[in-house]
Amino acid sequence: MKIYTKTGDKGFTSLIGGTRVPKHHIRIESYGTVDELNSYIGLIRDQEISTQQRDLLKEIQDRLFTIGASLAADPERSKMVIPDLHLSDIELLEQEMDRMNESLPELKHFILPGGNNAVSYCHVARCVCRRAERITTHLAEESEVDEKVIMYLNRLSDYLFTLARMIAHEHHIPENHWIPRV
Repeated sequence: MKIYTKTGDKGFTSLIGGTRVPKHHIRIESYGTVDELNSYIGLIRDQEISTQQRDLLKEIQDRLFTIGASLAADPERSKMVIPDLHLSDIELLEQEMDRMNESLPELKHFILPGGNNAVSYCHVARCVCRRAERITTHLAEESEVDEKVIMYLNRLSDYLFTLARMIAHEHHIPENHWIPRV
């Protein structure tokens, strides 16, 4: 199987279901941004983090592929069975945040990104996740999008913020508090 097909050389690509759309179509932007997010999560997994964190991030990467498949399918023409997202996937993120928050100090300030590579990559991934969520909610205004996809992206950005705090805490890295000048 060749990686290149030459079918996109004119600036169009196919959705699952065969519909051809411009490569700048909002549906392409949505799953392309989810793919970018998945790559940043891979960078987080490559850092000095716990096996439990690494394993959950692998699970998240799997769910992001599920989301990408859902977003890449033409809801009106695709006959392909697409893997589905479950409410339990969202609940897992909530449970993990609750577990981490039990050992984190109370959040009293906004946190500036940084501290070490793992913490910074979490913050970059959080920002990309928020962008994926914004693009996907825009897509949902004009086309069918599984509501669990938007919920998952919303929860995932919160999880990535909490994970950044947890990694900093575990590595004894002080949080960068934003203290506004007034």
